[in-house]
Amino acid sequence: MANHKSSEKRAKQDIKKNLANKVNESKTKTAVKKVRDAITAGDKKAAAAVLKTAQAELRKLAKTGVIKANTAARKTSRLASQINNLK
Repeated sequence: MANHKSSEKRAKQDIKKNLANKVNESKTKTAVKKVRDAITAGDKKAAAAVLKTAQAELRKLAKTGVIKANTAARKTSRLASQINNLK
């Protein structure tokens, strides 16, 4: 438990940040799942449209430090290449 006023404040801030990070991470995972579903359905246009939102969510997580920038780039690249391989 926090003993100082400043450490109590940091504990409160940590709880808020943790919740925000979980929400954003969940939104990102959902967006990536939608892209994968569109890929398995074979719908190239829908997958490309959903990829934009997934890419934005991944970049947001990377910018805030929830995931590393290379991880976001790798996931985006793999999804994009899967979409490009659709016929």
